[in-house]
Amino acid sequence: MDYYNTVKNNTTSKYQYFFGQDKKMNYKIELPEKVSQIINKLNNEGFEAYAVGGCVRDSLLGRVPDDWDITTSALPLEVKRIFRRTVDTGIKHGTVTVMLGDEGFEVTTFRVDGEYTDHRHPSGVEFTRDLREDLLRRDFTINAMAYSEKTGIVDMYGGMEDLAAKVIKAVGDPDARFDEDALRIMRAVRFAAQLGFSIEEETRAAILRHVEFLKDVSEERIETELTKLIISPHPEFIENAYDLGITKVILPEFDKMMETPQNNPFHMYDVGRHTIKVMQGVPATKLMRYTALLHDISKPDCKTTDEKGIDHFKMHSLLGADKARDIMKRLKMDNDIIKSVTRLIYWHDYGIYGDFTKRSLRRMLNKLGAENFPDFLAVRRGDMFGQSNYRKEEKEENYRYLEKLYNEIMAEGNCLTVKELDIKGQDIMQLGIPAGPKVGETLNYLLEKVMDEPELNTREELTKLAEEYIKNNQE
Repeated sequence: MDYYNTVKNNTTSKYQYFFGQDKKMNYKIELPEKVSQIINKLNNEGFEAYAVGGCVRDSLLGRVPDDWDITTSALPLEVKRIFRRTVDTGIKHGTVTVMLGDEGFEVTTFRVDGEYTDHRHPSGVEFTRDLREDLLRRDFTINAMAYSEKTGIVDMYGGMEDLAAKVIKAVGDPDARFDEDALRIMRAVRFAAQLGFSIEEETRAAILRHVEFLKDVSEERIETELTKLIISPHPEFIENAYDLGITKVILPEFDKMMETPQNNPFHMYDVGRHTIKVMQGVPATKLMRYTALLHDISKPDCKTTDEKGIDHFKMHSLLGADKARDIMKRLKMDNDIIKSVTRLIYWHDYGIYGDFTKRSLRRMLNKLGAENFPDFLAVRRGDMFGQSNYRKEEKEENYRYLEKLYNEIMAEGNCLTVKELDIKGQDIMQLGIPAGPKVGETLNYLLEKVMDEPELNTREELTKLAEEYIKNNQE
């Protein structure tokens, strides 16, 4: 292990690791004050304690950690004795949350996991006083480093070297790591996407041997990792998930897209790779990336080929919204994101060939929601990014004109919903319509008129139209 210099120091930890060959250079991490306070207090009580895992990795990469995990040789009851305010977050598995002010910090005892029987959860845990054993149970070398101000970087499994090489590598035996916890398979691809790293060859080979065990992982966990992957700086790494057989287990519909050509002058990629380009072309939000991922999900089912050999995908937006809804429900996603994504998928092809008017746009905004139109435009822009240059100027002009009409409609304050009518349900009832569905029917009729002719949205004009409608529809 000549890449590192090992220094024995019995007053702090069993091992200290310093990065660098020419200098014993101890990489310094600026610990948050309260994290440092917890570690120092544990040290003063005679225990080892370190910041560990992702916070160390991110700090070394110059990223701001989302949270700080602390590992210690102290047993949970010893941690509770040392700190005045604690919460038994997961005391059975060694985790106690230490409260300092209104902030909580998870402090976990060094542990060894018991046997894994379901490719996800250990049968139990055994506490240990040996940091090496605790780090060995972690997933990847870059997540198996610890740090304290006394010891510096503690790196027993080559995490620093793998950070420098930009690779994701399993700790120890990769087959054992993935057999223990199949979710690590998705985490490997997700970390690669977030960091722009590659997956080390033996780790990659072990994924291929164990990918089928992803079926044992809950849909909620799958969704969490998939979301982190697709909103990462490299959503195109979902192709790695395809190559490794991951999507075949968790999202087989994506495999069908990757295997569906688009022999159409508007396209230069198959459906799957077009989808990847669209994902790269939209903002990195959950809404945008899932809309991009699923916007053409029904194209393989809708594909037809005409006598000239040109492929067509009629109704794919309509059917795609339904299919996307089923997929997101299967992944246990919340109803709000499901509704927002399916709405954008349903409308994503609106006006693509310039077949729209201000009148039709008002109706589209009524259904889509005017507040969602900027998201629609972002999806449209991303969709164009993933297409060929065929009629590119025309598509760009259609996009600009659509945006122009939207801006005019908003600037003019056009009425787009019943709530924006200059007449209310109470006014309709005063015209002789009793409370009930007839009131709503009348208001919807008035809205249709106003969306055709916005100037009709005055109390006087609407009252006349309502009286006429009521007269013509009396039973």
